[in-house]
Amino acid sequence: MKIYTRTGDTGETSLFGGKRVVKDDPRVHAYGEVDELNAHLGFARVSATDTEIDAELVRLQRDLFALGAQLADPGGRVGDRSAKAQLGDDDVGRLEQLIDRMEAGLPPLRNFILAGGSPCGAALHVARAVCRRAERAIVALDPAVDPALLRYVNRLSDLLFVLARTANQRAGAPEAMW
Repeated sequence: MKIYTRTGDTGETSLFGGKRVVKDDPRVHAYGEVDELNAHLGFARVSATDTEIDAELVRLQRDLFALGAQLADPGGRVGDRSAKAQLGDDDVGRLEQLIDRMEAGLPPLRNFILAGGSPCGAALHVARAVCRRAERAIVALDPAVDPALLRYVNRLSDLLFVLARTANQRAGAPEAMW
């Protein structure tokens, strides 16, 4: 199978189910933002020295493939065909539990902190900002997506912040206060 298909040469692409749309369609834009976020998580992984953080990032990358699939499927059929393409409130709960567990080992925040620290922590701060951009693109979709997906992305940005702080703490990189 060749990597190029030539089907997008006129500025169109296919959504799940075969519907053709222009490449600047809001839905394509939204799942493109999720794809960029996934790439940033991969970048964070290459500098992760902590195996627990690496494992969590792999799981998040898999989640983001599911999210992208659901965004590319306005008819909501992809989840019926593939269990790995489903995200829901159980996944939101999993993120919340991870946030609580990771945050318990961090000093409480009394100030805003500047993005930076260790290479992994800095990459996770970038990923958090990209996640917020993806969230804005998803919120703008019409028809609206499953509300659980919005909850997931909102919680994911919180988790990425906590993971950045955790990566910095575990690497011995101090937080710069604002």
